[in-house]
Amino acid sequence: MNYKQTRFPDAREDIQTSTEVPDTPQTRAPTYRLAFADPDFLCRDELRPMRLQLELLKPEMALAERGVESTVVLFGGSRIPDPVNKASARTEMLADLSKYYTEARKFAAHCTKASMSNGHKEFVVCTGGGPGVMEAGNRGAADVGGESISLNIVLPHEQSPNEYATPELCFNFHYFAIRKMHFLMRAKALAVFPGGFGTMDEMFEALTLIQTGRMEPMPILLFGEEFWRKVINWEALADAGTIGADDLKLFRFVETADEAWEILLNWGN
Repeated sequence: MNYKQTRFPDAREDIQTSTEVPDTPQTRAPTYRLAFADPDFLCRDELRPMRLQLELLKPEMALAERGVESTVVLFGGSRIPDPVNKASARTEMLADLSKYYTEARKFAAHCTKASMSNGHKEFVVCTGGGPGVMEAGNRGAADVGGESISLNIVLPHEQSPNEYATPELCFNFHYFAIRKMHFLMRAKALAVFPGGFGTMDEMFEALTLIQTGRMEPMPILLFGEEFWRKVINWEALADAGTIGADDLKLFRFVETADEAWEILLNWGN
């Protein structure tokens, strides 16, 4: 239904009209505000279900209106530096991991070139919008003149959109759970670069959904085999029986953008 063609007043017009009334104790009362134009009301605990729904709807509607049908999602550490700045890295290992900033940037460029050839409908790069690997992903898309999605989250300290994120596709979230849903709803592949708790949270949620049959299989490409084998003893999980041996086939280790792109192109063949 096209609501613009209904006979009812436009909600935005009513917001404006409601501010043009006489200034009286009655019109200044919080209860007089239109419910959908009252931030204090919308932020009440009882309205949490409505806020969850709004966070699901707003990006979904915006991406649908842009015609975005599928994405390639890049997860990875916010602290991994651009190699140009690796001397300022907090640790020697972070400095060494800066090579994956370069690979993330190259991989995003591969995806974006394919995306541009189909009108930015398929293989649209999607990141968490922040620094590090996320910046590299949005930057790789910008390198080739393309668009990319960034799903930011409100954090106490560090999260703000990087300068390479496409403004019209730059979203902000309050709820981690809804943000993670949007990462996966259109995903055709996940590229997971070295990272910390957040990266592992996102990676293991995707692996769990595929393992349990709640999401269709897709390429899950783990950049940096040495890193991932060092921080997670995958075989120990299988040996213990807490995962099945076949679960180790849910992901692939890769080292370069070219290798990852080749796997993605040949997926299912």
